[in-house]
Amino acid sequence: MSKTVGLDKTDQLSLAPDPSRWKALAFIALAQLMVVLDATIVNIALPSAQHALHISDANKQWVITAYALAFGGLLLFGGRIADLWGRKRTFVVGLLGFAAASALGGAATGEAMLLGSRALQGAFGALLAPAALSLLAVMFTDAKERAKAFGIYGAIAGGGGAVGLILGGFLTEYLNWRWTFFVNIPFAIVAALGAYLVIREPSGTRNRSPLDVPGVILSTTGLVALVYGFTRAESAGWSDALTISMFVASAVLLAAFVTVEAKVRHPLLPLRVVTNRNRGGVYLSLGLAVIAMFGLFLFLTYYLQVVKGFSPVKTGFAFLPMIAGMITGSTQIGARLMTRVPPRLLMAPGFLTAAVGMLLLTQLDIDTSYAGVILPAQILLGLGMGTAFMPAMSLATIGVEPRDAGVASAMVNTSQQVGGAIGTALLNTIAASATTAYVTGHMALGASNPELLKLQAMVHGFTAAIWWAVGILAVAAAIAATLINTGRPGGSSVSGPGAGEDIEDEVRIPVVAH
Repeated sequence: MSKTVGLDKTDQLSLAPDPSRWKALAFIALAQLMVVLDATIVNIALPSAQHALHISDANKQWVITAYALAFGGLLLFGGRIADLWGRKRTFVVGLLGFAAASALGGAATGEAMLLGSRALQGAFGALLAPAALSLLAVMFTDAKERAKAFGIYGAIAGGGGAVGLILGGFLTEYLNWRWTFFVNIPFAIVAALGAYLVIREPSGTRNRSPLDVPGVILSTTGLVALVYGFTRAESAGWSDALTISMFVASAVLLAAFVTVEAKVRHPLLPLRVVTNRNRGGVYLSLGLAVIAMFGLFLFLTYYLQVVKGFSPVKTGFAFLPMIAGMITGSTQIGARLMTRVPPRLLMAPGFLTAAVGMLLLTQLDIDTSYAGVILPAQILLGLGMGTAFMPAMSLATIGVEPRDAGVASAMVNTSQQVGGAIGTALLNTIAASATTAYVTGHMALGASNPELLKLQAMVHGFTAAIWWAVGILAVAAAIAATLINTGRPGGSSVSGPGAGEDIEDEVRIPVVAH
């Protein structure tokens, strides 16, 4: 028996791997798919739900915002709860709560009931998501097995949003909007039962320190203010008084949070988790990449449905090449090369490949061919993102002390959630400004063919925003190449320092006990 760095002698664990770990991965992946696709599945159903429940145009955004605020605001708290309660227990509670909230949403009889269910989904999702990722972090310790496990997880994390578009389109068109909620129930029940039966969380990995209540309050309110600020900017504008107030409040609250975490004995988010050069680089580059991805989903959905006249189902299937690319990039490229090359040599080229795919989409026009431009662009985007996401997910949790695995996992989800909020608001604002400018500069065309002008202006706005997405992905690649300097995982087991140049506390992941 070898000693595991970072644990007391009483917590030293056997080197034998858990024989049920691959079964556990299947249920963890199923739960992750449910959470990720829920971020986009409701978007397609929103017009139908709005009409059925008589939700005003001013309030319809809250169907999306209520989920985003609860999920983004409570993630760090959810990660800490996973460390305190145990990841398996938190995972199962999160799944059952998510199923109950989904049932409430599907049965909604009015606006308040629907919005309440969305907030509950976000709250239980904030328990579920960090618990899922931290379970992988503590169950898969062999370098090659870890690469395969995170390859599957990374493909789902990257492609789940596009799957949500397909499923949302199918359910809305052939059943009704309520099934975009009800569909979560079988996902959650199967995953919860499977997790209860097969997951055996390693012993000695909990953090039983007292809960950092000031940290919980400051982080939750600060993140809620930040996410709401970007969400409001999309509808009310960046100069809106409340938008500015939210950003100021967020800055003050999060600065106070950092100050408190540096001083308290048992912090909610130990600063060592984010100040590590490699993990910090992952959080930052991943957040930037998600900004570009969320903007792309939004623009391509509108382009295909409004400009090209695709049905919701056809629009969903039009995203299949991107999903295939992500799965291939994550499981066949990232997972196979992760143990052979340093992570930065996968992440930086991956983000650059995605940027090239995004660059193709700047050529969009009203009569652009799907096969000639959109298809190859999606394949490149999928391959690049899949290749980059896979090592990012693994590197974000490798090297953390077992007692910090939950909050480290929560930081991955936080960077994605905040990145998604920024991407939707920032790129949508850029697109709207470019559209308005195009209409103003082409008034003569509008007099003779106003419908044509409307479509041309819309596409011009999309391409203007996509140029920004190209630049954001290039910055993500530069951050990955410069900040992330750890070497490839050394040896066959993640049980000691690898070949990295700057791994500090690499690797304190425990192995599974029998």
